[in-house]
Amino acid sequence: MNTNTPTPLLICIGRQLGSGGLSVARTLAERFGCKLYDKELLNLAAKESGFSEKFFEQNDEQKGFLKSLFHLHAPHIGDNSFYSNGFSQDSLFQFQSDAIRKAADEGPCVFVGRCADYVLRDKPGMLSIFLTADIDKRVEAVCKRHECDEQSARKIIADKESARASFYNFYTGKKWGQADSYDLCVNTSPLGIEQTAKLIGDFIELRTSINRSR
Repeated sequence: MNTNTPTPLLICIGRQLGSGGLSVARTLAERFGCKLYDKELLNLAAKESGFSEKFFEQNDEQKGFLKSLFHLHAPHIGDNSFYSNGFSQDSLFQFQSDAIRKAADEGPCVFVGRCADYVLRDKPGMLSIFLTADIDKRVEAVCKRHECDEQSARKIIADKESARASFYNFYTGKKWGQADSYDLCVNTSPLGIEQTAKLIGDFIELRTSINRSR
């Protein structure tokens, strides 16, 4: 039996829009005593890079990081140093990845999106989860969140998920949402958010117990 000190638990959650990913993440973070990082990663990345958090928000989980670059002033970094430093779309991904690694080094975490599963792929305590849900449930959730009609919700879902998939596929070399890219994939619709979170938590406990006994 392995008697080494247990490695910190790192839970990385990918999710379809409207599948309840953040709610599940919050529940898991509470159950396992983890820090939760969703958009908080943007703040950490901003601190690491010197760019404003707004800059990261406008390019969040998008492969075309610099699409708004020439329409947005980047504070704290002058124009000359901005270009002389060889800034590229990969630089933003690197800043964000550094923030993820730094957070993971400080203790157990739950990360939502942002390719955290790929960034932490060499960490022994990392578990990757992907959440999906029936399209009608997702449309309903997006309608409520954005106070919009069904047609608008479907467009929001299509646009956002296209951006997430491109971002994930480009930087990881894997396929976003495909089962073999993750340790566990779950549809939240049959059980609902609360019971799905319990199911995933039970899986994590069992998986962690098996790993520690090896």
